[in-house]
Amino acid sequence: MPSVMGLLKERERAARQRVEALQAELREAEAVLERRVVALAELAEALAADTVVEEPVRPESVPAPVKEPVAGSVVPHWREGVTAGVLAPEYRRLLAVLEGEPGREGVRAKDLAARLGLELVPAKIEGVRVRAKRLVARGWLAEQRPGLFTLRHPTR
Repeated sequence: MPSVMGLLKERERAARQRVEALQAELREAEAVLERRVVALAELAEALAADTVVEEPVRPESVPAPVKEPVAGSVVPHWREGVTAGVLAPEYRRLLAVLEGEPGREGVRAKDLAARLGLELVPAKIEGVRVRAKRLVARGWLAEQRPGLFTLRHPTR
């Protein structure tokens, strides 16, 4: 019988593959859109060649939507040049609390929950611990000793 942890890891792996596939599909769709915008502009220019046009027809740029991370967003892996702005608000708040703790060997989940202004009940503390562990797994935080969380990289 497979372990619960093994099942969860398998589900996480499957979800990560799905996200990567969707991102690839999005990049492909954006490339198709760009080609069609250019083709439309070329066609408009060719049709207008018989008439006097003072300015060439240029395709309108399609701005890429800038999405603010929301609660429940996937936590991206840390890499050089990435700031905390890519994280959902609850993760940014957690990092901000740890930034205010320079020189300490780590902060426990209970202390993090208190500094975040959360009610110190097991459910809230465990929620903070899960978020901190997720940030450790993605490379944003370090856990030098079990349960003691510190910043691994500058977040600004």
